[in-house]
Amino acid sequence: MAGARGRRPAFPSRRAELRRVGEWACLLEVESLEAAHAAYATLRSLDLGGVRDLVAGARSVLVVFAETPDESALRAIESATDPRELRVEPGRTHEIAVRYGGSDLDDVARRAGLARNEVVRRHAEATYRVAFLGFQPGFAYLDGLPAELHTPRRATPRPCIPAGSVAIGGEWTGVYPAEGPGGWNLIGSTDAVLFDPSRDAPCLFAPGDLVRFRIA
Repeated sequence: MAGARGRRPAFPSRRAELRRVGEWACLLEVESLEAAHAAYATLRSLDLGGVRDLVAGARSVLVVFAETPDESALRAIESATDPRELRVEPGRTHEIAVRYGGSDLDDVARRAGLARNEVVRRHAEATYRVAFLGFQPGFAYLDGLPAELHTPRRATPRPCIPAGSVAIGGEWTGVYPAEGPGGWNLIGSTDAVLFDPSRDAPCLFAPGDLVRFRIA
């Protein structure tokens, strides 16, 4: 990740917990989203032999090995991710142009008790952080949605949502990278390509990155 070394966060003093997951993986469990981001960034920066993939969660990082890890590999992970030593590294900042006007925008406005244009303004003025990726390749759960815009998922998911749809689901907002089913509330669309397997880094967003939406 780009950026200078960040401040030391207020992490718990106890060590993170490392659990084996099957034969080829282990799960690092921490106390907070900030700690998960710091551990993920730290592990990405290290030359850990045999690590095939890292998957950040809300309070965890899954470490997937190419083969069964030995005890020295597990000790290296534990040592590198001691919460007392972790620091938050600022991620990249992305600006995404959005054409607001999705089919659920009026419903979001009604639930929030706001005018349609006010929903657009508040959604676009917030700064979001990539909490974790899931659901579809490149789909980022973005933290930071103003509380008044929190909107429950639709009771009946749609069978097909267009790629690039900007949506709200509960306390999260995000962009659907590909066409497919989904139950979030659609409020706009973007031409940004969030997932491209031909790129060196297929996913545009990474945990800890910041995202800002711009009214197109």
